[in-house]
Formats: sequence, structure tokens, C-alpha cells
Amino acid sequence: MSLKLTILGCHSATPRTFAHPSSQFLEINNRFFLIDCGEGTQTQLRKYKVKFSKIKHIFISHLHGDHFYGLIGLISTFSLLNRQTELHVFAPKGAEEIIKLQLKLSKSWIHYPLHFHELKSKKTEIIFEDENVKIYTIPLKHRIYTNGFLFQEKLAERKLNIASVLKHKEIEICDYQNLKNGKDFIKNNGDIIPNQELTYNPPPILKYAYCSDTTYFEDIIPLIKGVDLLYHESTFLEDNIELAAKTKHTTASQAATIAKKAQVKKLILGHYSSRYKDLNLFLNEAKLNFENVELSIEGKEFLIENSQN
Repeated sequence: MSLKLTILGCHSATPRTFAHPSSQFLEINNRFFLIDCGEGTQTQLRKYKVKFSKIKHIFISHLHGDHFYGLIGLISTFSLLNRQTELHVFAPKGAEEIIKLQLKLSKSWIHYPLHFHELKSKKTEIIFEDENVKIYTIPLKHRIYTNGFLFQEKLAERKLNIASVLKHKEIEICDYQNLKNGKDFIKNNGDIIPNQELTYNPPPILKYAYCSDTTYFEDIIPLIKGVDLLYHESTFLEDNIELAAKTKHTTASQAATIAKKAQVKKLILGHYSSRYKDLNLFLNEAKLNFENVELSIEGKEFLIENSQN
């Protein structure tokens, strides 16, 4: 069980040759997700050797250009590459209308199933679930309707303590799955062997929270409590806290305060304003409130692994 996050873009507003807008590629428990799709995302995917075929689900936080202007290009490129696999896009209301109008007017018809899942609730909700992962929205507070996303593993099966199991001749191979599912073993005479004696606990589930553009918003704290990895926007430093409030963005210090109050394990900063030339200023400011913090940098990978007991 593992989580690997690749930063494709981490700057705000307009793209530059050395600074790309928001986009991330997440691998969690053998599932692959693209998070936001700013202009130039497909170029970044190629640069950092992410296979396009892995992308089956895209999550768009909001409809500001630096978070989704790369979507139409990526969707079109998939078609040029003769994609056949269906693609699911989770995005605010309006995204489907925009993309389909662009495809229609450019006569760029696609040849694979494209499914939009409209996000409009202002309360947290499960928007994706399979046997490996579960994904929730994290309602944020920005100038337009915006969500962050919480990605979490499903709890794995318990692991057999083979040495203990083999001591009990009544336990057969056909009983193993029930033990992995957490059931006690009942002997023929009615005695019960507790599951804890026969199995090991599964590793704790891994969680990643992506908090896109938002003003300082403590309502998210219960939703991101204790996550292994938190990305939180930090567009400004405290010298521009009034501008942050006006534009509904966050400072590095405020992002660190959220991380501390939510007791997260690691904080990643990003969405930097171009007015700052030295990104270490963000790191230094955040560390005054929360020690375990790193900068998002294009191409940087964050890896968290969970080993079985």
C-alpha cells in the first residue's frame, strides 16, 4: 500500500516557461488520478513520463483557468492517440457545457466514452468509490464554487499469522478468507478462537487531501484531520494578508495553521503568486507554525509507503 504524488504544476494565474499552473498526478493503492488540469498539463505529463493511458479519472477543483484550461487539450489529445478507454471527469457545473461546446465548434469529435460527473453540493460527499479507494469533496471558500478532494485507501484485509493458524488443525484453507475478513474461528466443540490470535492488523489507511484555492477556512479541519499528506494553497505571504483576504486566497502562515490544527503529518505548499521570486520565503514563514512542511516544485515526487505488520 502506497501513495505517490507527482507535482506537474504549482503556480498561480498565468503559465510561464518556468512556472506552470495547477496540476498533480496521484497514485494511491494502485489507482491513478489527475487532479486539476491547468494550461500545459499534457506537456508536463510527457516531461515527467506519466503514461496518458493511466488517466481514467480527472478531478477539477473549480473553473478558474489556471485549474482547467488544459482539459480541452488533453481530452482532444486522447482522441488523437486513438484512446478507447472511457474517461471520467469530476468537475463543477458548467465544465461539461464548456468542453462539449469547444469540441462541437472545432468539430473535434472524440472516439471514446467521456463521462462528466457534475459537482454542485456545498457539503462534503463521496464522489468516487471502488474496492481500493474512496474519494470525498472538501468544500472550500473561494470566489467561485470550489472543492478540494480527499483521497483515501480502503482498509486492507487482515494478514494471517500463519504460525498461529497452523497450531489449530481444525482451521482449513477454506477458512482463511473469513479470518482475513476479521471473523473469529469457531471450533467444532463451540470454543471460539479470537481473530486477533490468528491474524495481524492491516496497516493504517493512507490519506491525501488536496485543498485548492480558498481563503483561510477552518471548516475543512474535521475533513482533513490526521491526513498523511496535505496540499494547501499558499498564494501569498503575510505581507499581503489583506490581498489574500480580498482575493479569497491563503498565506503560507495560514496554511501552516490549518495543518497544525488538523494534526496532519506533512504539509505541501503551492499556488505561489508570481510577485515572489524566492519560494523559500513560503517555506520559512510556514515553518514558524508547522515544522513538517515542504514546497511543491514541478517534477517533485512525494512518496509514502505503508508496510504490512
